[in-house]
Amino acid sequence: MQAGSPRSAIRGRLLAAGGVLGVAVVLGSAAPAAAEEPGSAAAPTGAAAVTRCSITAPPLPEISGLVDVGDRMLAMNDGGDQVAVYSLDAGCQVVDVHTVPVDPYDPEDMAVGSDGTVWLADTGDNTGSRSTVALHALHPDGPVSLFRLRYSDGTHDTEALLLAPDGTPYLVTKEVLGASRVYRPAAPLVDGGTVSLVKVAGVNFSLTGTPGGPVGRAGQLMVTGGAVARDGRHLALRTYTDAYVWALTGSDVLGALATDPVRIPLPDSPQGEAISFTADGRQLVVASEGLPSALTVVPLPAAGSKGGAPEGTASGPTGAVPSLTDLTKSGPSLITTGLIAAAVATVIVWLGAKLRRRP
Repeated sequence: MQAGSPRSAIRGRLLAAGGVLGVAVVLGSAAPAAAEEPGSAAAPTGAAAVTRCSITAPPLPEISGLVDVGDRMLAMNDGGDQVAVYSLDAGCQVVDVHTVPVDPYDPEDMAVGSDGTVWLADTGDNTGSRSTVALHALHPDGPVSLFRLRYSDGTHDTEALLLAPDGTPYLVTKEVLGASRVYRPAAPLVDGGTVSLVKVAGVNFSLTGTPGGPVGRAGQLMVTGGAVARDGRHLALRTYTDAYVWALTGSDVLGALATDPVRIPLPDSPQGEAISFTADGRQLVVASEGLPSALTVVPLPAAGSKGGAPEGTASGPTGAVPSLTDLTKSGPSLITTGLIAAAVATVIVWLGAKLRRRP
């Protein structure tokens, strides 16, 4: 891997169509209390969301991973030339950083295990050129593990990590047309070794009309982050515009994803990729790339509420998958061929200038 990493741009394949600074203490001090049922239903427009604080720290221009551990918030950047986990206080100020002298390729998401281990998903692959992806595990007692993974069916760009309560990692791919794939290791992880990833499920997303993100309507379909509540009762996936929450029983991630989720429209943001549950599991916390970045708390809808979402927004293999034609609709009619060509050309030029230049 080469040293250095330019700023990330939009993930997905649209072109084809400072030392140990107390992470163990931070994580160990935030054992969650027993969660009650989530509160009142979120407004369909995301109006119930509240900005907790604004992240302005220069070291965090591209927040892609986020975990609420109670008195602190852990955050990571998309990119960089070393593994780094930042600790934020209640005012969004950086109070600590844990670094590892490993040059990641394209880290995209983060999770914290029940034992306090911080997991980073180095799984981004904009160009579809990686032979392996990786998980970095920062253990509370100091050691760092590197687990390499190889998809059994070719390359994938992935920005979401779901870490089940039993420690099983699930990777959810980012797809332009909303048909995301879910993978998990075919065998126990091996520190320094490579394990195959096998597809175990699919999650389909449809257009929602929620504004936000850098790629227009396509951003409503592209998975950019994932989270599992620390009390083990819910899991979530987000796109650039919406969050989807499933009830979780035990560590049955696949069983959860086979059911209908609750969709929660998120506040408009330039490039929303980070998502976490609050430490008590009652709310979501989201953030976007770019500075300043609002750290926004979004209430979960009440049990049984769809939060204004249409049925079938996301489900197992039966969810509706939009076509490229759907993505170019403006109101009830299609935009003209000339406008499509101009838009695609603009996106290609813009993305080409921003995508990482790694081989």
